[in-house]
Amino acid sequence: MSTGQSAILETTELCKRFGGVLATDHVNLKVLKGEVHALIGPNGAGKTTLISQLSGLLKPDSGRICFKGKNLTGKPAHRFARAGLARSFQITSLFADMTLLQNVALAVQAHAGHSFSFWRNATTDNRLLEPAYHYLQTTGLANNADRLASAVSHGERRQLEVAMALATEPSLLLLDEPMAGMGTEESNLMVEILQKLRGDKTILLIEHDMDAVFALADRISVLVYGRIIATGNKEQIQSNAEVRAAYLGEESNA
Repeated sequence: MSTGQSAILETTELCKRFGGVLATDHVNLKVLKGEVHALIGPNGAGKTTLISQLSGLLKPDSGRICFKGKNLTGKPAHRFARAGLARSFQITSLFADMTLLQNVALAVQAHAGHSFSFWRNATTDNRLLEPAYHYLQTTGLANNADRLASAVSHGERRQLEVAMALATEPSLLLLDEPMAGMGTEESNLMVEILQKLRGDKTILLIEHDMDAVFALADRISVLVYGRIIATGNKEQIQSNAEVRAAYLGEESNA
């Protein structure tokens, strides 16, 4: 990954405080266009708080968020989405009584700006169903297109969530622990799916599964107590004494 690439997302001195706790502590983060950038850190490091700010769900107390050259600091979540940022959540939020195809078709419909009052469009309109099927193919779900979301496995629901995020045609895909709760086989499949998106989509990946992080990430930023202590490639992060101490500290307290 060339360091000469332009940043699609950049934060400057981003801070968020909850009472006496500085949850994000002057965070400077730069995600380059086209890269897979992983954000890792021990439990309680402030990852969720940071990601909530980066998607517009939480307003920072100070600092700046620039996305695609625009200052979006303090703007509501729909402004981030409209600008081209799509977030998948740690806890999936799907329409359980609809098929996988219909779920993705609704995401296509939302991106196209159609009214959600016309629910039937998502089940019958080929202008929505055809691109929806494409995103199911991309995420390995085409064979399950007609199954209800309630009837598929946990891993397949996470794949569906990625498909729905892709249906909004984002410039930046923000994945919040996509491997959470998965077994080894499901995690490996998700890594394969995300590998196929490499280069086509810029991805900011928040993940505890370090095998997945090292397999996918061009660069990795490490967040500890709300502060980024290191950013670099796999080898640089693995050999960083401060990073190793942070993780060893977490393990010793487990």
